[in-house]
Amino acid sequence: MRASPRAVRPRPSTATARRDAVRRRGRTAAALLPLALVALAARAEMGDREKPINYSANAGDVNYQTKIGTLTGNVIITQGTLTIHADKVVLKQNPDNSMSASAFGNPVTFRQKRDGLDEYFEGYAQRAEYDGSKQFLELFDRALLRRGQDEIRSNYITYNAATEMFKAEGRAASPSAPTEGGPGARVRGVFQPKSDALPAKGTKDAAPDAAKTPAPDAGKDAPKSGAPGGAPLTLKPAGELAPPVSK
Repeated sequence: MRASPRAVRPRPSTATARRDAVRRRGRTAAALLPLALVALAARAEMGDREKPINYSANAGDVNYQTKIGTLTGNVIITQGTLTIHADKVVLKQNPDNSMSASAFGNPVTFRQKRDGLDEYFEGYAQRAEYDGSKQFLELFDRALLRRGQDEIRSNYITYNAATEMFKAEGRAASPSAPTEGGPGARVRGVFQPKSDALPAKGTKDAAPDAAKTPAPDAGKDAPKSGAPGGAPLTLKPAGELAPPVSK
């Protein structure tokens, strides 16, 4: 018997072939997208948390099994670019090697480099709560948050270092907090003019020395900044300022 001839499949049209190619590329891109997101997250979160946590104090009680400790007296803690100065700190190393801390002082100072930029943000307060796994900082009582030449003052400020968003509330200071030189139950701040938005000197709209004129009480009793120079950066609010809250 003669074998039946093999069926010949019709070749797909040019339009069909193009659609199939686009679908294959789409599936490949969808498969690679999660890997790209993981890589971006790794770049944003790696850095300081990969470094060892160094601390010094006049006295301390530290458990090396639980990685929890209480330090008192001229406390200095560093992890990469992050630095905390305080009178007392309750410290914990998180599972991801980041650090969480409750710090108390007059004032507590907190300083950390912004990821990928030669700029620092700084916080000052009577008490600070920091969650390194979330990159979230809370400042209580006579609080000052500064980035570049911009700053905001209140008795309660939060700052998310991952999103660079801040929130401030006008509230009364804690009964134990010193009130002299504090902001009171109000939010105060200064946003400096952007250098690239100022008219050139000698032009019609130039305001002589406008950027050099400090706002009332803006620099009064503020701690000196050790941040490197550069164009001032604008803080981005996380929403409307909340009404006064008693706590």
